[in-house]
Amino acid sequence: MSEGEMVMATFVLVPGAFHGAWWFEPLARRLVAEGHDARAAELTGVGERVHLSSGTVNLDTHIQDVVNVIEYADLTDVVLVAHSYGGMVITGAADRLADSGRVRALVYLDAFVPQDGDSVWTLSPQVWRDRYVAGVGADGFSMAPPPFLTEPRVTSQPLATMLQSIALTGASDKIEHRHYVYMSAYEGTPFTQFRDRLSAEPSWTVHSLPFGHNVMSQCPDEIHALLLDVAIRVTTG
Repeated sequence: MSEGEMVMATFVLVPGAFHGAWWFEPLARRLVAEGHDARAAELTGVGERVHLSSGTVNLDTHIQDVVNVIEYADLTDVVLVAHSYGGMVITGAADRLADSGRVRALVYLDAFVPQDGDSVWTLSPQVWRDRYVAGVGADGFSMAPPPFLTEPRVTSQPLATMLQSIALTGASDKIEHRHYVYMSAYEGTPFTQFRDRLSAEPSWTVHSLPFGHNVMSQCPDEIHALLLDVAIRVTTG
């Protein structure tokens, strides 16, 4: 696509558990350099805001974090993107914002796609539940990052974000552009359930990429290209 044909879009990027906005920053900077508006969301009690962690931080807190990013920056026509746990967050944010028309597209990168009443806990296999509980620190409310997350910037995360059930009205079903990106090389993935469910729904577009779960290190170019394609679909359709 030539420079004159470039579609300008607004992206809000929501990281997964134990990660801060820093995880999506390289992608955000790349999109901004191309002329897009792109910002990585900071979630309370995690990453850059780990100092705000407490027993009261839950899924609703993170949903409000993302809603505030969009409303206080007065963003419109947003492509809302999430990785892993972040899928819980953008689902809740989209539900709250759907009637405002601010969100035009949802992109789930190997992420949870809950229905009303679901939580990360109820959607996760027992092996992951055991890891969540095993990681609760001495304060009683913070999960330590799993040992396989070796990046030095990962932090603890409030356990309540995993345990709280999401309350949905179904309003986000009004959002026309909804994409699920399944990473087929993620061994032991808990996300096959979402690929299978959404593949049967005509209102969703399901993609499959032959990479593992850490998409920003394993396939950043493919994710970048996919987001630009979604932006084109939003603008032209």
